Formats: sequence, structure tokens, C-alpha cells
Amino acid sequence: MRRSFILIVMTLLVAACETEYVPKPKGYNRFDLPAHEYMALPDTLPYHFEFSKHAKLLRDTSWISDKYWIEVYYPELKANIHLTYKVVHNRDSLKEYFNDTYFLTAKHQIKSDAIDDIISKTPKGKTVIYTELSGEVPSQFQFVTTDSVQNFLRGALYFNTTVQNDSLRPAIEFVKVDIVHMMNTLKWNNSQIDP
Repeated sequence: MRRSFILIVMTLLVAACETEYVPKPKGYNRFDLPAHEYMALPDTLPYHFEFSKHAKLLRDTSWISDKYWIEVYYPELKANIHLTYKVVHNRDSLKEYFNDTYFLTAKHQIKSDAIDDIISKTPKGKTVIYTELSGEVPSQFQFVTTDSVQNFLRGALYFNTTVQNDSLRPAIEFVKVDIVHMMNTLKWNNSQIDP
């Protein structure tokens, strides 16, 4: 009996050692991205645009937030577009807002491989500066637009995930299309600004 048991164990050990294991190939996240669909932003803000039906509007609850700051949140992608709005009082305030914008973007230079600015005109004649950041940066896409007289709007895309940006590329591209649509449909609604 003992001899049979030892023979079975030895056979199993020899058989187990003959199996060749192959490491799994590198895996990537799978994104099932829906078709782009849009709805109108509520008219309670000093700006108005169409945003994705797959996103939710949230109030910015950070300790530095202002009244008209919001987040366009994509629950399925764990992505946020942080929108900050400022009233332009004079040339000095506009200069300060642009300096803040460039300072916040420049903070990503430590981790970025490249920072590319693209100046674009919307169908409604507004100028938008899009900034694309490559590398393992926290914000992969940013934008700013102003009428230089009363309104200044800045946005930044963030993903709340530890997934590397090269794996997030399909989701980044998806949200970028939505951001461009937001800017193409942007209108100022100055009647909503509190004096």
C-alpha cells in the first residue's frame, strides 16, 4: 500500500514537471465606448454648451471652487472635466487668468513628454486654445477660451484611475471629441452673472 502511494506521488510529480507554462501577454483595459450624444447645459450658468449624455454635471466641491465651477463627470470612464469660470474685470485680471492657466499646465512638465498647444476657431467664431499633454501626466487635455471682455473659461480632463495613459488613449480620444463639441457649441450667458 505504501509502495503504491509513493509510486502515485512520484508519477504525479514527474507529470507536473513536464507541463510548460507560458506567461500571459500584456493586457490592456477594454473600453466599450458609446456613440457621441449630447444635451444642453442648464441655463443657470454664465456659459452654455452641449455636453455628453453619458456624463453627469456635478458642482465643484474643492476648497478653492467658485460659484460657476462645475465638473462634467463620466462615471463609466472615471473621468472628470473640471471647468473653471472667471469674470473678466479688466486687462490685468485677464492677464492673471492666463498666467494661472499656463502655470497650472507647466506644473505637468515634470512628468510630460510633450506639451502641445493648438489654437482653434469654433464655428461660432470663438478662439479656443487646446493643450495636449503626453506622458504619464495627471491631466491629458486642457483648454481655455475667453471673449477678452467679460468671460474666461478653462477646462482640464482628469481620469481617477491608476491605469497608464497609453492604455487610456481610447477613452482620452473619446472625451476630447466631447470637449471640442462643448467648445463648438459654447455661448456666453452674461445675464446669469451676479453683480
